[in-house]
This record gives sequence, C-alpha cells and structure tokens, in this order.
Amino acid sequence: MAARGIKDQVAIVGMGCTRFGEHFDRSIDDMIIEAAHAAYDSAGIAQDDVEAFWFGTLGSGTSGLTISKPLKIDYKPVTRVENMCASGSEAFRNAAYAVASGAYDVVMAIGAEKLKDSGMSGLVSATVPDDGTKTAITAPASFSLLAPAYGEKYGVDRDTMKEVMTRIAWKNHHNGARNPRAQFQKEVSKETIANAPLIAGDLGVFDCSGVSDGSAAAILCRAEEAHKYTDSPLFVKALAFTAGPGAGPLDPDYDYTTFNEVSRCAIDAYSQAGVTDPRNEIAMAEVHDCFTPTELVLMEDLQFSGRGEGWQDVLDGTFDLDGELPVNPDGGLKSFGHPIGASGLRMLFECWLQLRKEAPEDRQILSVDKGKTLGMTHNLGGRPGECVSFAAIVGSELG
Repeated sequence: MAARGIKDQVAIVGMGCTRFGEHFDRSIDDMIIEAAHAAYDSAGIAQDDVEAFWFGTLGSGTSGLTISKPLKIDYKPVTRVENMCASGSEAFRNAAYAVASGAYDVVMAIGAEKLKDSGMSGLVSATVPDDGTKTAITAPASFSLLAPAYGEKYGVDRDTMKEVMTRIAWKNHHNGARNPRAQFQKEVSKETIANAPLIAGDLGVFDCSGVSDGSAAAILCRAEEAHKYTDSPLFVKALAFTAGPGAGPLDPDYDYTTFNEVSRCAIDAYSQAGVTDPRNEIAMAEVHDCFTPTELVLMEDLQFSGRGEGWQDVLDGTFDLDGELPVNPDGGLKSFGHPIGASGLRMLFECWLQLRKEAPEDRQILSVDKGKTLGMTHNLGGRPGECVSFAAIVGSELG
C-alpha cells in the first residue's frame, strides 16, 4: 500500500552545494557554512528566517550541534538524522514533512560528510556490534555479485557485461567533466576504464564511486508561499522510503539481479506523484550508482527499462546526457563523489539546476525543452539483499 504523500504541498525555494572532493584544507564546518549560505542566498533569505533545521550525516557529527555551532544558530530546533547513504535524503524528507504538517513555514535540510581526513578509504562509521556470525564482505565485493548474476539470468555474456559497465562509467565521467562541482572533472576513455586494475570480481577502479568530502543544502517552504522567494520553485511530488527485512543474503530465492527495496520504493513514489509511465514522464534521474552494475540494476528497478533490457538501453545511449532519459547528468556518485550525508541533497541540487534550465549549456538536458517537468532522485544504503531505499520526485510545475 502506497503512502498518501504530500504532493504539491511543499516547495524547494533555494539550494546550495559545495564542490565535492578531497578537501584536506577544509573542515566539516567550512563546508556546512558554504552550503548553508549558498542556499540562503539562493532563496533570498537570512538564516534567522529559517525556523528549523534537519541535518543528515553518517559519521561526521553526533547531534544538531554539528551545524548549530558553525552556523551560530540562535536556539532553534536542529535534528540530526542518519539512514546510511540516504542520510541527506532523510534530512530532506523529514524537513518536508514538517512543513507539510503546518508546524513550520520555512526550514532547511542540509547534509555533509568529511571522509578524507580519517586515513580510511571507505565509510567512517564504527561497526555495529553483533554476534560474530555475519559474513565479512566489503562493499565492492558485495555489489560485484550483481554483474555475473545479471548476465547469467538474462543471457548476457561476460564480455558484454564488461562493455555495459564500462559504458556506464564512461557516461558518468563524460557528464562529470562538464561539472565544476564534481570530484572528477575529466573524461576517461572506455579503453582505460575497461583495462583498469580490478577491485572485486569484475569491478575495476573506474566501476567504483569516489570517496569525497562535501555538503549540500535546501530551503523548503509551503507551496503557496514559494513565489515569495523565487520565480522558479520546485514542488515536491513524492517522497518514498523503504527498509527491507534484510533477508537477501540468507534467502535462497534472492538472485542478486534486483533490489527489492528499490522496486517497492519506486512503486510508492510513482503512486504518490501520479506517474504511470516513468521512462516517458520523467525528464531526468539522479540514481545511486555506487558501483556501475548498481546503476544497471536500478534502471530496471526504477522501471526505466524492462526486466533484462537495461543492458541494451545502456549500450543504446538511452540514459546519456542527450538520451531519451538522462541519468546522472551531474556525473553521479561515480564522478561527483559520495560524501554520504550530502549525496541525496546533491542529487536534488542537480534537479534544481536542470529543471530550472540553469545547468551549464554543455550539460543542460534536452528533455526539459520537450516539455518534461519532473526530476527523480534515488538513494540506497546497505548492500544487495539488505538495504534501505529512498526516492523523491520533484517538478517545476504545480498539478
């Protein structure tokens, strides 16, 4: 059963986003301040106009003080939330619900993460204590299982699967090369991607997203007040979140060719937004391409491709910047980088630019000129078979 949702009750009226990258010369405070003030400036407001704040981070803060101290917030509610890699999206979801409830008129959702000062190559959170029976497996190893499983199920040989994964990475580096905020701003040849050193299974270096620092923020208000702040607001059409039972690794029927949490989340989001034909109704999508086979599977879970057809759509350029449905036009996690708490809001920032036609000319999607007004963002946190999933749909028009 889908949620009733809050379609067209809440609007985004300002956004800010830092460059993502290895910011050894910048603190978490620096990035929070930059993103927050960019969002204030975008909405034409002062910080005192914001009535409440929601902050998403995985491991770069333990309370609302993480942002109230650097921003000098004057005794207002600040809620820190965490939902693995969807933490920034969770901050946005809670902020939007607070406005829709009538509790507040103007709020901020902000996400930030500092990953590069720890000496670690991955996430910074401590391992949750368990009974010691859980199989130890890295994220790349876990997600690498998607590629051979998909190929086996749908009759796609290993060389073709490698070509598909290579093309996804090539596409996202192509887009990131046109984005001044991306961590990696250079195109990479398909030959270089395909021949890169292997990390796990058939995943090479260029099949894995970047580990980075960054922050992004959004200002939200009631939809009927949106034009007080901007001529071009975005309206929230759907906010869906699912957490699965985590049985995948133990379930003999789970075949590693889908994220059940994502497919259920997408159904809920489309129901809330009134979307019946996602591939043709949505102008662009920002998806959680933590690894290249993840993006392939997501194309089918999000109903952009039929089951077993996503690989061909990738090769046909369907999801390219100038394709039928551009996916990750800002470069995605692969090229933009993935500071955990900021990624969900970074995705919304790309919708903010693209649907308002403010993206750089060489990165502006064509689907908006064809009358499409909806953008979608997607996060997942966890691993195949045991994850959480978030999906948002926003639009440039009411109704």
